[in-house]
Amino acid sequence: MGERREGLVRARKAANLTQEKLAALLPADEKSIRAWESGRSEPRPHRRDRLARLLRISPARLEELLREGTPADLRGPPSVLLPVIVDGRPVALPLDRATVGASVLGRLVPALGDAAPPAVPTTEWDVMSPLSRRSLLKNGLPVAALPALGIGSAEHVARALENPRRYMDKTVTHYFRRQLDQYKYEDGERGPAKTLPMTLGVLDIIDRIARDATAEDQRDLLQIGSEGAEFAGWLYRDRRQMQDSLYWHDRAMEWAQAAGDNTMQGYILLKKAQVAYDERDPRRMLILTRAVRKGPWSLPQRLQAEAAQQEARAEAMLGASADQVNRKLDVAWKLLGDAGPIESPLGAHFNATLLNMQTAICYTEAGEPRRSVELYEKTLKETQFSRRDYGFFLSLMANSLALSGEPDQAAKTGLASAHRAAETNSRRTREELRRVVGVLKPWHNRPDVRELREALNS
Repeated sequence: MGERREGLVRARKAANLTQEKLAALLPADEKSIRAWESGRSEPRPHRRDRLARLLRISPARLEELLREGTPADLRGPPSVLLPVIVDGRPVALPLDRATVGASVLGRLVPALGDAAPPAVPTTEWDVMSPLSRRSLLKNGLPVAALPALGIGSAEHVARALENPRRYMDKTVTHYFRRQLDQYKYEDGERGPAKTLPMTLGVLDIIDRIARDATAEDQRDLLQIGSEGAEFAGWLYRDRRQMQDSLYWHDRAMEWAQAAGDNTMQGYILLKKAQVAYDERDPRRMLILTRAVRKGPWSLPQRLQAEAAQQEARAEAMLGASADQVNRKLDVAWKLLGDAGPIESPLGAHFNATLLNMQTAICYTEAGEPRRSVELYEKTLKETQFSRRDYGFFLSLMANSLALSGEPDQAAKTGLASAHRAAETNSRRTREELRRVVGVLKPWHNRPDVRELREALNS
């Protein structure tokens, strides 16, 4: 049995819906609503799009909320890249945790690190015989063997690689989108080291299929590929591999342009502006955010609000007064306040909690770290973020505390951040913490400060 899905409950209440009212609107049995929120069951796939619309969240966010109540999901078999022979050549076919766990492969995967066959029934290992780990990785698995392993849906995807015009359909595009949504969820809990290889595997397959697909299928594939490439850019950004990050953002832009997706093009410019912030390049930030706000992108209002905040941050870094920065932030808050139900999955992540975090960053950049600390203390809650993101915002709070002349509290907050950075392999967070240590140099002999420095050096 799963655990209570508090995030799903909060989303329902935020949409001003009781369990009874939500059941009537779906329509569904009220007992089903209670079972979903308690973690005892999940809504069937055909109900999920309407449920997401009623809760005013994106389908991807709904999937995240449904997974929150099933912590065992993160302890199950890992996602894998399975070598499959397609048209005489091996292709790395991405399989998510749920697909692996439901198949025979779920019992084979843990033993793929060994040369000998795993301890599972001989009949099941015979499906892959005479493959050992070494021969599997060298030679790949014939497409025809996939149904026998219980992963027939993946066979259809592999066949689409072989003949896109014959096998490409909505099943394949849905498969890729589901894979990427899974990796985005896992990223916040596990970090880029686990999710990047899988994401790149999906993008490689999309690139292969799109070349020979029909025009309509090609457009769908490139749209999904653009979102996946932007995510890959983010993963490299978290690893502090900035050239790779920019490469994938450029690839995302290329695919968005080829798909005719104007909204995605504006979104990618916004993400490039965030990379410019990481590199402490406020002039480039300003150029990009102004392009986001004034360009022909038809951005959802939530993303317009995020862009206005980003512009305020760039101006703060360039020396704007606190009053000037506040006026820009007021624009961001008004845009967010005027936003209706979520218009696009691309803006689904942006809410008042995140804008509060970004407002706190602006205050620090504007020379008001104490005001930033007050906002962090009031609004930064672990339950509202993934493990990685919470650790990152803790590092920013530690920096504001250090700038406010509170070395012991800054070091303690930094240590809490460092633990989460280690768990999720977030180099971006660790880099922020090194900045904190630099600010704390006047207090380098204090025990807490010394412990933070040692934690980062270990």
